[in-house]
Amino acid sequence: MRSKTFNWGILGAGKIAGKFTKDLTKVPGAVLYAVASRSADKAEEFARAHEIKLSYGSYLELVEDKNIDVIYIATPHVFHFEHSMLCLEHKKAVLCEKPLGINLGQVETMISMAKQKNVFLMEALWTQFLPHFNYVKKLVDSKEYGRLLRLEADFGFNAPLDPEKRIYNKELGGGSLMDVGIYPVFLALSLLGNPEDIVADATIGTTGVDENCTLQLLYPKGVKAKLYSAINETTPTTATLRFEEATVTINSRFHEPSSVSIEFNGKLETKEFPVITHGYNFEAAHVQNMLKEDRTESNLMTFEKSLNLIELLDAIRSKIGLVY
Repeated sequence: MRSKTFNWGILGAGKIAGKFTKDLTKVPGAVLYAVASRSADKAEEFARAHEIKLSYGSYLELVEDKNIDVIYIATPHVFHFEHSMLCLEHKKAVLCEKPLGINLGQVETMISMAKQKNVFLMEALWTQFLPHFNYVKKLVDSKEYGRLLRLEADFGFNAPLDPEKRIYNKELGGGSLMDVGIYPVFLALSLLGNPEDIVADATIGTTGVDENCTLQLLYPKGVKAKLYSAINETTPTTATLRFEEATVTINSRFHEPSSVSIEFNGKLETKEFPVITHGYNFEAAHVQNMLKEDRTESNLMTFEKSLNLIELLDAIRSKIGLVY
């Protein structure tokens, strides 16, 4: 797959798919080729809105289209496994929204299938590819301000309580941890690695999902990450990194394109990382680069990183008594 253009298929026609599709128009070599939904009418409406060539009323039709090079999966969490496996079985490269699977067993099976079929698979955790995130990662790795001693991050929004909607629906993988808590957890995992211990508490609501989740990830030498997620309250959605010599804040909303403030030697400096998109274009461009190199695994959002992330999320859910 060395062509300069890539025909993208969009599997799922919801809100996130719309944002991703809009950003895909800013990626050189990306062709908006087809979209599929369980509803032919919804797929056709999405295709018209985003000027996509083809629309399909079933996911099977999409994966059977021989002209498609790569498929972006944007269905609810509990369907990521089923839909990724369908794509991989038909040898379609996959960029699947986070979380890659609902538990470790699913992610292991998906990776095994990708390896067996020799097909590209990557978890679409877009933060990994954003310029401000990579700037902060370099600050941590270089120890420019000494060791990172403490990380605090939150992500909360106030969603109306509707048992039928995905956010509060346990059967659809709802709850704060898997929907938005994954971002603070990913940040801690990326900057501090796997913790030695986990302290977790959550409010399990009437629908059986965690409406909020409070976490402490404990590391050697007293280093810790204090994390919080919620679907029943709006929080600042910032991340604060306390180094030996400085405090660095990823401003709201830390998981998407944002600015970074550095307090050092009594001075406060803010670095801007302006973008003209939502920010999904960075991961899409990376996927195309991987495909041009005939890779079946990202060298940034690796299989190991996805495995470590879901394993940590499983461990947290075990602590708070949440089982899907």
